[in-house]
Amino acid sequence: MSVQATSTGPEELEVELGEGPGGGTELAKRRKSLTIGAVCKALAQEFPDISISKIRYLEDQKLLTPRRTPGGYRLYTQGDVARLRTILRMQRDEFLPLRVIRQELAAGRSGDATPVPGRVARDGMRAWRPSVSVRAATGALYSIEDVLEETKAEAKLVRELEEYGVVRGELRGGVRYFDETEREIIAAVAELARYGVGGRNLRVFRSSADREAKLPQQNLAPALRSRNPERRKEAIEALENLAAVATHLKHLLLVRDLRKIVR
Repeated sequence: MSVQATSTGPEELEVELGEGPGGGTELAKRRKSLTIGAVCKALAQEFPDISISKIRYLEDQKLLTPRRTPGGYRLYTQGDVARLRTILRMQRDEFLPLRVIRQELAAGRSGDATPVPGRVARDGMRAWRPSVSVRAATGALYSIEDVLEETKAEAKLVRELEEYGVVRGELRGGVRYFDETEREIIAAVAELARYGVGGRNLRVFRSSADREAKLPQQNLAPALRSRNPERRKEAIEALENLAAVATHLKHLLLVRDLRKIVR
């Protein structure tokens, strides 16, 4: 076997196998693989902020497992690139934390499984995918102990969230339980707390969400109350679309304003 470096950067190393038994098949397989630098170039148009360090970080988080050469250089298959594209879209379009992305991938989520912002739905309109469905939750409940362990939040922070109406929980047999949505809310707030954002600061989120929820309710209320199953189904899909669009719009407005700070 011969190894030939075609550039000065080790991450751009290209590996070629010599002739021999099975060498042609292996050579074709290797030629279909990409180095980490080539992956960056392939994704740069859709993800301008992509970098080698970010790809390495996602690998460290066990989201990617590229093949390695005997010399330790990473080689990415087309499947690896598709998986990476899916991860980046879930971060960009749905603002999902890596923990949730890992769960989505484990559940079989692929890049072509659902539409994302920018794609075209069957009716010619953009299709948006919310990170959490507005449909009824699974019904699973989590004790406060489970929530604290999984989210790494402090009990004091959860009490603040209850005090300010951000989460409510449900008291059963003297134990407070939270549904999956409230568990994710607590996880998000625990992350914000690392940056000094406390429960009392989140009242603005609560009041903002209340106001925003009224708009789709007013527009879709008649269809949501319809006894026609098909009409109700379409209304729920429209409600999810509205929620995802509103979330994306808020994100864009926030990013625009925050960019002014770093100029």
